[in-house]
Amino acid sequence: MDTTIEHEDKSLIGRFTKWRIEHLSTRQFTLILSFFVGVFAAIAAFFLHWLIKQIQMLLTEGFTISSINWLYLVFPVVGIYLTSLFIRHVVKDNISHGITRVLYAISTKRARLKGHNCWSSVIASAITIGFGGSVGAEAPIVLTGSAIGSNLGQLFKLDNRTMILLVGCGASAAIAGIYKAPIAGLVFTLEVLMVDLTMASLLPILIACVTATCFTYIFVGTDSMFTFHIDGEWVIERVPASVLFGIFCGMISLYFMRTMTACENMFGKMKERPYQRLIVGGVILSSLIFIFPSLYGEGLSSVNILLNGNTEADWSEILNNSLFYGHNNLLVVYVGLVLFTKVFATSATNGSGGCGGTFAPSLFIGGFGGFFFARLWNIYNIGVYIPEKNFTLLGMAGVMAGVMHSPLTGIFLIAEITGGYQLLLPLMIVCISSYLTINIFEPHSIYGMRLAREGKLITHHTDKSILTLMSMESIIDKNYTAVNPEMPLGKLVYVISRSHTSFIPVLDHAGQLIGEIDVTKIRHIMFRTELYHKFSVAQIMCPTPAVLGRNDPMEEVMNKFDKTDASYLPVVDANNELQGFISRTRMYAMYRKMVADFSTE
Repeated sequence: MDTTIEHEDKSLIGRFTKWRIEHLSTRQFTLILSFFVGVFAAIAAFFLHWLIKQIQMLLTEGFTISSINWLYLVFPVVGIYLTSLFIRHVVKDNISHGITRVLYAISTKRARLKGHNCWSSVIASAITIGFGGSVGAEAPIVLTGSAIGSNLGQLFKLDNRTMILLVGCGASAAIAGIYKAPIAGLVFTLEVLMVDLTMASLLPILIACVTATCFTYIFVGTDSMFTFHIDGEWVIERVPASVLFGIFCGMISLYFMRTMTACENMFGKMKERPYQRLIVGGVILSSLIFIFPSLYGEGLSSVNILLNGNTEADWSEILNNSLFYGHNNLLVVYVGLVLFTKVFATSATNGSGGCGGTFAPSLFIGGFGGFFFARLWNIYNIGVYIPEKNFTLLGMAGVMAGVMHSPLTGIFLIAEITGGYQLLLPLMIVCISSYLTINIFEPHSIYGMRLAREGKLITHHTDKSILTLMSMESIIDKNYTAVNPEMPLGKLVYVISRSHTSFIPVLDHAGQLIGEIDVTKIRHIMFRTELYHKFSVAQIMCPTPAVLGRNDPMEEVMNKFDKTDASYLPVVDANNELQGFISRTRMYAMYRKMVADFSTE
């Protein structure tokens, strides 16, 4: 019975696909799908935040603001443990680093994401964050939205370029839906996911963003995520402070990225010992949340306090539930310590088995960093007065621009989610200064670092993107005839006459490559029959100009061909055993074809 239903489903999709091809162009169908991607992404974002809120309300309902709460030591560990069980026994797949996984899918799998990514990250991150995990919900929702776009594309058997576009639609709709920020969703996809801005891609992404934003308005209303009222008019005398603060944000971003990487490497060494990871990460996370309750969950309510406060008493609300409660004179110390420890809390959450992103943590650190900078600036009268709440807002944009290497996303996201368009100029100054600062030390965003090191990162450079998308498996020729060193010239001539290439590899008895026969270099003897028994392969072979590894990135393959000017290069495995060879002509033909396809509107 199940088989019959499956067959009917397939035939139904097949009939619809046939009708669609006859009546709709791919471009028109993509516009329709982008609308549905926006709807589903908005629903996923709403459900995730609703679920997180319900879990947090259930767990923290009886907490008092004037005393410490010992359950902060328990909840995060329980949440991470439940998340790890869910991932290990239900999902049975790695779903961490959501945005990095989207980038990886675009770079190496032609935008194909698994079906479970449409829901698994939502459940896992809701458990993690609801129980206090100090991570963000944005990366899981971006992965969810992208997976929705990918699976719709796979369902209707669309081509790779359209699949990449639908993945971009899903990611942008997720950001737009979470923050009610359609412009930020668009520029996020262009800056972070590296989807090229063309007229063919602009309209579907905009449709997805606007649709997700409108449905979010329907679900939760039109109020901004953060409440913000500008504190005084921005004046030109604050430009030096804004530039210095941008540099400060860049250094915070560098600290965040480098520390995050070091912590991930530490937890990575415990990959085969999950309970050790849980204990180490759980102890770190629970201890930090117990001392600094602002680190509980996404922590954006604490950022709202800094954005809305006007007096010391207002801002001191972030000391509630902590050991610092009632010590308003230690506000700056508390903010500085939270700023310093947030990265450890985020790393411990993900490293010990939780599920969440670094998007919200970068907003959190930026907000606290902005308040910290402005407070110290004003306490010590370093220059003209700078409003703490305004710089809290600027810091959110500055650190995001640095961590994600996306100044436009930082500018538009913060302006949209706070209504702070009056600070557009200082937002630009801070974001540009932060981005230029971090770019000196880190050429890639926190999401792209791992893929860039492996040569698997799509960029806005078309040639490099093509080399990333090209696979060695698609151009390697495994149809070759090898010879051994003892073979006489006469038999070699016969092998050459039967070969379809001028590349004749020489292998020893273990199958390892030891050289090659270059037909162009033995023409003066190969037709002299009297020499057929006087020369052997060992005497006339020559070393290969270069050897390609099985996992070499295509950019390195291209470079080796350029340096050697060879027509053929052998591909070997780790044991130097020949796997095949690559033809220069065939490689460049495929490269030119992919460039043409990639550039087509």
